[in-house]
Amino acid sequence: MITLKGKTIHLRALEPNDLEFVYALENDECIWEVSNTNTPYSRFLVRQYLENAHQDIFEAKQLRLAICKNNDKNAIGLIDLFEFDPKNNRAGIGILVGNDQNRGHGIGTEALDLLIQYAFRQLNLHQLFANIDTNNEPSLSLFTKFGFEKIGIKKQWNLVDGRYQDEALFQLINPKF
Repeated sequence: MITLKGKTIHLRALEPNDLEFVYALENDECIWEVSNTNTPYSRFLVRQYLENAHQDIFEAKQLRLAICKNNDKNAIGLIDLFEFDPKNNRAGIGILVGNDQNRGHGIGTEALDLLIQYAFRQLNLHQLFANIDTNNEPSLSLFTKFGFEKIGIKKQWNLVDGRYQDEALFQLINPKF
């Protein structure tokens, strides 16, 4: 089981008792635009996903970890490596801190730092990328803080509330390469 510990939070593998948290996040229409979701998930499907969450990143091509405060085992957010490509040593990275009261306190910063270090040191990835809506100022600020560079704009990429919005592609190259 993966557990990455920081000063105030830790990242851990998903557990069956995360069912209600993941179910609530996946069915929150407010975040569907960033997760490219447009239909609700049943508890049954989320339970099946959690039962298979033990798969290795090399099998599943993704890694989803729960973000937890160090004094608590309950998830307050999720952070993912997705589109894992072991041939080219790269993966996408995404993060979501679950509710407003946990945002703006450095949780996302610490979680992103832990996952970047894991991706570069343990997985030996060459690069990470992030797809960020150009209007998502908190995410733009977070990723640029870690040296992610904007390498392109996907024009009118996502349909949100009846309007097309641009999405920026950010990239971070492992400095050891």
